[in-house]
Amino acid sequence: MVKPGPFLQPALQAAPELLLLAQDVRVAFFDVDGVLTDGGLYFGERSVAQADIGAAVQESIKRFHTLDGHGLKMLKRGGITPVVISGRDSAPLRARLHALGIGHVHLGQEDKLPVAEQALQALGLSWSQAAAMGDDWPDLPLMRRAAISCAPPNAHAEVLALADLVTQAPGGQGAARQWCDLLLMANGRYVQLLQEYLR
Repeated sequence: MVKPGPFLQPALQAAPELLLLAQDVRVAFFDVDGVLTDGGLYFGERSVAQADIGAAVQESIKRFHTLDGHGLKMLKRGGITPVVISGRDSAPLRARLHALGIGHVHLGQEDKLPVAEQALQALGLSWSQAAAMGDDWPDLPLMRRAAISCAPPNAHAEVLALADLVTQAPGGQGAARQWCDLLLMANGRYVQLLQEYLR
């Protein structure tokens, strides 16, 4: 049975100052390890054997959270382009991002700033329309320039000090979803998207 009465107020709320910072955001940069995952690196016997012979080591396992995945999909539907930039690359990561339909993916990129600036140019956007989420020093240049920045609580101290928002959930456990929700609230699409699921 469907609960009676109209849907009036979402359960989630965000600080007005954060909504103001994020109101013009049209692109969101995401790190992977420590943000979309818990930051753990899983190496099996095959990986160790490859390392012993000097071969390139490929991770065989990565753990992602479904809340984060749905948040990224909702971000796209809400008019904000997710862009993933990571210093690492792996087949499981590529498969997950492909399954989510993330079209702007840049892997194996240690220097993230030039990649982010190229992405902005390709989208016809500026840093004042960008958001950035990261957890370690390579993410700092993006977070410094973005209109609003975010970090999970497991981030490095310098990143936590710079972030406009520190999520309650850790990386890989719903942190990215909390960020996506805030960005959608700021651009006015959160309630509309939620209503579609309550129809």
